[in-house]
Amino acid sequence: MAQAAGVYPTLEERSLKETICLFDVDETLTPARQSVSPQMLQLLSALRHKCAIGFVGGSNLIKQQEQLGTSAINVTSLFDFCFAENGLTAFRLGAPLASASFIGWLGEEKYKQLVNFCLRYISEIDIPIKRGTFVEFRNGMINISPIGRNASIPERLAFEAYDKTHNIRIQFVSALKEKFPDFGLTYSIGGQISFDVFPTGWDKTYCLQHIKNEKNISGVDYKTIHFFGDKTYKGGNDYEIFVDERTVGHSVEGPEDTMRQLRELFDL
Repeated sequence: MAQAAGVYPTLEERSLKETICLFDVDETLTPARQSVSPQMLQLLSALRHKCAIGFVGGSNLIKQQEQLGTSAINVTSLFDFCFAENGLTAFRLGAPLASASFIGWLGEEKYKQLVNFCLRYISEIDIPIKRGTFVEFRNGMINISPIGRNASIPERLAFEAYDKTHNIRIQFVSALKEKFPDFGLTYSIGGQISFDVFPTGWDKTYCLQHIKNEKNISGVDYKTIHFFGDKTYKGGNDYEIFVDERTVGHSVEGPEDTMRQLRELFDL
């Protein structure tokens, strides 16, 4: 994995060595829960010769491997920095960095209260269809889906359209905030069918500590951190990193728009 990075200049030798580009995954690098295009990978490869690149997504690394990698190519070889679960699971040049645990932070008793409430709430809401995997436990967060993460792509699209008019996820988040005001949790709506729950401060800005720490590893000081994402509005899961003073935020409307902006910004 780490050897694959050898075809590129080292981080210290890139022409824009103090610049890094970070990308959301769904609807930024790929269509939601679908695979990356060869054209996107080619453009990212060209960009990687100029500056460092990384992705930061809420999903676990397995899902990011499915979308960005292949059976023969590990996703951690395609980016300099890989931040799964907002950076709570992180890789630098193919090697793992320190991780953090949601359940270790919250505690088992509070976690059970949270999950039990979510399952009761889901059982009582009336939506056109429900599938399976309503609560997905991840290392640094939990993901809640009213329809269930086992929904097919057409079912996901149908729920997304339904949610836009009925505010299912917004109402769910409001109920959680009212029920657990002292748990210190943030609720972030992202993708088509779900929202993430994690400790306040463990949003996508969490990954920036790894970026800033690069100065202590290779001596590279990333003074310009570009971030590209589609859910950049308040309440979206790209909002916090998009507006963070340490980043230059770029709002995109899908993978094609991401490629257009990259070509314009970096003369690719």
